[in-house]
Amino acid sequence: MKNIKYLLVIVAVSITFGSALGAEPNKTVATIDKDGVQNVDIIGGSYFFKPNHIVVKVNTPVELKVSKESGLIPHDIVAKSPEAGIEFKAELSTDPKTIKFKPTKVGTYPFYCSKKLLFFKSHREKGMEGVIEVVP
Repeated sequence: MKNIKYLLVIVAVSITFGSALGAEPNKTVATIDKDGVQNVDIIGGSYFFKPNHIVVKVNTPVELKVSKESGLIPHDIVAKSPEAGIEFKAELSTDPKTIKFKPTKVGTYPFYCSKKLLFFKSHREKGMEGVIEVVP
């Protein structure tokens, strides 16, 4: 019985800290399909985007397939960098939506959830943000 208690403690600690310590970086480089379009799938949820750092090539079309995990909290995804050809806003749902753009300027540009409830912190302030890194 004593060994079972120790085993349960070890399992609980492993679940709590193991995923955080062994978590893979939340960065992805867009894959380019046979038509020359860069593709990235993004999922949003309880104040996160995964991935939250996307690397794309300049002057190459991008298609983001965006969705959210199931739940009642509404989320969206917004980018406002028209100087770089990156400007969009879409409500997230469990059914994926496609966002298309063509980045025209090398740099790092933010995207985020713009939702906020009354006097609470915005979803962006709670960590629901990321960047699109445009490389040569």
